[in-house]
Amino acid sequence: MIRVLFTSWYSGLGGGETDLLTLAGALDRSRYEPHLLLPAAGQLSDRWREAGFPVHVLPYRGASTWFIPAVWRRFPIVRRMTDLIRRRSIDLVQSDYHTLPLIAPAARRASIPLSWTVWGWWFKPKPWQRSFFRQFPVAAARSRAIRDGFLGEPPFMPASRMPVVYSGVDTERFQSGLDGAALRHEIGIKDDALVVAMVARFQRVKGHHTFQAMARRILADLPETRFIVAGDDVFGVAADQHYRAEILSQARSSSVLRDRLHYLGFRRDVESVYAAADVFVCPSDFESYGKANLEAMACALPVVSTRHGGPAETIVDGVTGCLVDPGDADALARQTLRLLSDAPLRRRMGAAGREHVQRRFSAEAAATSHSAIFEDLLAIS
Repeated sequence: MIRVLFTSWYSGLGGGETDLLTLAGALDRSRYEPHLLLPAAGQLSDRWREAGFPVHVLPYRGASTWFIPAVWRRFPIVRRMTDLIRRRSIDLVQSDYHTLPLIAPAARRASIPLSWTVWGWWFKPKPWQRSFFRQFPVAAARSRAIRDGFLGEPPFMPASRMPVVYSGVDTERFQSGLDGAALRHEIGIKDDALVVAMVARFQRVKGHHTFQAMARRILADLPETRFIVAGDDVFGVAADQHYRAEILSQARSSSVLRDRLHYLGFRRDVESVYAAADVFVCPSDFESYGKANLEAMACALPVVSTRHGGPAETIVDGVTGCLVDPGDADALARQTLRLLSDAPLRRRMGAAGREHVQRRFSAEAAATSHSAIFEDLLAIS
């Protein structure tokens, strides 16, 4: 049995954390035992334990993009991480970016291999960090947009050292034919109403303000349309809390949106949100990857998304959904209205999206890719 220690500085449940859960669940349990290291308990640790996997909590502060490797490897937490690795007989570490400057020296002291995954294109290594990142035989990027942003132009190391491994979707949890009636009844939406959904944490880059502007334009043509938004302030950042309050205040004070736009907060059963909808919209200014788009497509929903970043790699424009420029509420409204007005088109795009996810973005495909990386690292260690 190979014990893999996954790390995450975030203890909430955003896209990256959901990805960890999905990957751990898709690994071959006869071969791998996924462990999780966090700085604090939270939604992620709760879900990890529910899946039957061990969780370890060691308080630490995650690195910012300005970390100095030579300083961070001397922090006392590195010794505690090393002790954890040895005590639990960990065979391999799979790290996130924010924990990497601490867990990498711990893995080195314990003489075990390490892989890591970059989720954000904005993690652009500073000149004094490049040798640190070059030391790892391989790292995975969640999209080409992330990899290209991280490596820079010209790239500071070969792109072959950072293969793109797309995050996988649990296509059994997220599937077509799920019943969304219960959620509709819960929030007072008629069975025959057309519903547009969005799933995202509150952060300005996610574009809730653009979604609301789009909703106003759609309601001018189809006033019986309803809108549902799932997600909350996941990480407790002050700017995100302020943005959430601003968005909710605007919705409550609008006579057009007040009774037609429903903010649901965090939904553990997010698949019911997709099931209750007819069209899914991702209005983000930028998405490194855009996991919610893939979950929606797995549920056979047509997707209307902005094209900046990951969605341009995962959505086939005109086949599984529609891509528009970021911040263009008019274009989002036009494409969404086209889908709302054409049920056969919705069904065709939804079916194509489901097939697309099953073929290229399943949890099993992601687990296979990561397992190959793990096995290669173990073979050369």
